[in-house]
Amino acid sequence: MRIFFLALIIMSTAQGAGAQNFQHFLDRINAMPLPERQAVADSFLTVCPAFPFIENDSVAQIIYTSPVTSVSMAGDATGWNPNQDLSLIPGTTFWYLTKIYEADARLDYKLVTGGSDWILDPRNPKTCVGGYGPNSELRMGANTQPPEVLYYPGIPHGTIKDTSFHSTILNNTRPMKIYLPPSYPVAGVEYPVILFHDGPEYISLAAANNILDYLIAHQMMNPVIGVFVPAIDREAEYAGSKIDLFTSFVTTELMPFIDQRYKTSKNPLKRATIGASNGGNIALYLGVKKPDCFGRIAAQSSNVITSISSALENGPKLNLDFYIDIGTYDIDVLIPLVHNLAGILQTKGYTYFFREIHEGHSWGNWKEHLITPLMQFFPFTNGINENIPGNDIRLDQNRPNPFRGDTEILFTVPVGSRVHLNLCDFSGRSLQAIFSGTVNQSLNRVTFSNKNHPAGNYIFTLEAAGYRMCRIATITN
Repeated sequence: MRIFFLALIIMSTAQGAGAQNFQHFLDRINAMPLPERQAVADSFLTVCPAFPFIENDSVAQIIYTSPVTSVSMAGDATGWNPNQDLSLIPGTTFWYLTKIYEADARLDYKLVTGGSDWILDPRNPKTCVGGYGPNSELRMGANTQPPEVLYYPGIPHGTIKDTSFHSTILNNTRPMKIYLPPSYPVAGVEYPVILFHDGPEYISLAAANNILDYLIAHQMMNPVIGVFVPAIDREAEYAGSKIDLFTSFVTTELMPFIDQRYKTSKNPLKRATIGASNGGNIALYLGVKKPDCFGRIAAQSSNVITSISSALENGPKLNLDFYIDIGTYDIDVLIPLVHNLAGILQTKGYTYFFREIHEGHSWGNWKEHLITPLMQFFPFTNGINENIPGNDIRLDQNRPNPFRGDTEILFTVPVGSRVHLNLCDFSGRSLQAIFSGTVNQSLNRVTFSNKNHPAGNYIFTLEAAGYRMCRIATITN
């Protein structure tokens, strides 16, 4: 009991020491006689609030306890090489590793014991399922799981239909899943369409159906039809010898099949294609090669083959809207490719959204950031049928976006409208009124100067003439 209270005193007296908290524990236990150390280490495990132990939001203590010969960590932050060794406190079975990451980082990892046994962190209850099974999940102090990835029984849910499609071009048949939004169909409505590459994984590993349900129910995006298509010969179809055949399959076989069966919009700006890694590469390729079919392109942690960047850089500007991202801890070869693509889009004057996320090359990353392109491409418009020409209410994407200080917001409303323009968080809570009043012209331009809000993702909402619409925006450091 004396040892337990000693450990408790070590922890409690260090609570005000900030980043020195765990170091205080180490200093005290290393100053003790060897025979007393194990009991103090065991007591520390009892009083520690959570594992991994996070200090000051950005310092992580990875802790393992077992009589093994070695322990190392492998994960997003190491390129999945087990080269981060944990240290052993002499006289104990207490192993630890101190790492500093960004406060909003989220990383997959595993522990490797004895040089060969890859295991989940037994003291960490958080896991994330990936393409090769579950990993332990490290969330730093400012990173929380977003609400849209969860299933909520109390909101309306879309319907998922299983079907299959035979391609004459590729001479194969593949299963597909079709997401139909709640209340589909509504008379007179043509629905936007989103084609997901690696489609089954976007449902099983990225919870795309939960995200669509949540965003539609909370009026954060317009209802859409989702088409979830798997690869059969993935590398060849998405980035190799069959990429042109796959492009023809999608544009001349698959999408006409979808258009015939469902009430879809044929407007390219109402049709998006989304993928991750090489799936992002084929999404970009479809946009470049067939902008008359897909006008909205999202590529998460994407490969970018030379023909894509070259066509965008040297060819005419296409009527495309892009979302691209990359992880700070992503695959090394991909990071400069995506940054180069962002530079090309900027130089050519494309509408695009680019962000670097403090995560790795994982479905956990792609799942928790899928909300951004969905809201960017199909922002909620409160029932306005955007297929009808001449809509007199519109909220354009702010420019620049992302932005640090000032950004310009354009909106169109009927003359004499009472308008409320607000900055909100992702829950819809209003953070700041940007403009409120009656306008005497149709096209209006407002400059928003950020002075008080930290870096992160936000929503601009416009309310006018009984309608509400929104656009996602990012404030940078």
